[in-house]
Amino acid sequence: MGLVQALLSVFIDDGDKLRSINSGELRITFLLRSPLYYVCASTWGEPESVTRTHLEYLHLQILSIVTAAQLRRIFERRTNFDLRRLLNGAEPFLFSLLNRLELDLAMSTSSLHCLQLDPNLRSRVADALVPITKMKDTLYIVLVAGGRVVTLVRPKKHSIHPADIHVLVNTAHAPSIYNSPASASWIPICLPKYNPAAFVNAYISFLWKPDDNSLETPLNAEDRELASSSRGEEGRYQRNSSSDAGLCLICISGGGEFETVRSWCDSVAQKLQSQGTLQAITDAMASGKTHYSVSQLAIPGLRHFVYKSRPHVQITFPIFEDPYDSRDEIRRIITMYQTVYDAIHAKSGQSGPLKLQCIRTDKETVMGWITQPFELYIALSPRLPKTAVINAANAVTRWVKKEERNLLLRDAPVF
Repeated sequence: MGLVQALLSVFIDDGDKLRSINSGELRITFLLRSPLYYVCASTWGEPESVTRTHLEYLHLQILSIVTAAQLRRIFERRTNFDLRRLLNGAEPFLFSLLNRLELDLAMSTSSLHCLQLDPNLRSRVADALVPITKMKDTLYIVLVAGGRVVTLVRPKKHSIHPADIHVLVNTAHAPSIYNSPASASWIPICLPKYNPAAFVNAYISFLWKPDDNSLETPLNAEDRELASSSRGEEGRYQRNSSSDAGLCLICISGGGEFETVRSWCDSVAQKLQSQGTLQAITDAMASGKTHYSVSQLAIPGLRHFVYKSRPHVQITFPIFEDPYDSRDEIRRIITMYQTVYDAIHAKSGQSGPLKLQCIRTDKETVMGWITQPFELYIALSPRLPKTAVINAANAVTRWVKKEERNLLLRDAPVF
């Protein structure tokens, strides 16, 4: 750490910033978020901007535990303060975040990946989550299933930043919260994009977990895989931790109306269960209706894609299948997506953004295409001619537009 501080201080004294050091396949990336320095050493091959995004999320997660105002005051008094004293016990949240960042496309694209669901069912859930008038300090109410947002309810005055939702979801699904014997948890949390200088109160309640017998729903093959702790690197890709398979209700309040919020959340849980809504969601997860395969599009040569709706700030993509059915292959294709994303958005010092970028390798052709309403990143057979690649991209956008009500969260209620 002394060497890192010395390197950074040399550049700071010269009025410059040290962004990265490259040595062969190794890249050391630096991020300064005063008063903290973040450093990451990677041989993955991802663009520098991706590593910096990961460090940025790590910073936001730390701010959710210790506010920016607290950090500033502490280091103004003692510049050599050991931050580990304040973060003692918070390691599970940080490790959980790092695990997510590795292959999370929503975090890489600064967006949300919502649960695919019948729009009528999603609407029923949303209507049940509108708070009562007594909950005057309520900020956000979010229902999460399988690690993805089902719906959220927010005030009319402002929306919630995707980064704050990622921090919330990661916090709620960290082992220390998910495995708690308590039926629900109250925790103070700072939402850095909402207000980096203050805490709000989060009520986190798991309405269903995979080992919960109150809803007799078997897990589908993918969820069984998520729940298995014995999968290794050589098996089929394990997408997330077992805690992501749960159904979680999160209520964020800016005040101290703890009993009112707790009672209301209990009544919402009872309502969702008595109406059969919880059962309908878990049934959809068990039957595979919350995921889709690229084969459903029936587009010749199409292997995978990531579609981002820019107005909704949400992405959708099919499950990873052959040839992307191992962790190494998924990591490789995600790195290809990240490389194209980096080039299109000029994230790493390029001369300017692009509308279209195409990379052809021996294994596949990857194309990125950005327009005002959407971004598309698509992987296809390397043998397809250029016209077929363009036709496939157009076909994907038409299919997503047709299925948009199922794939994306639209028209969530406000209060």
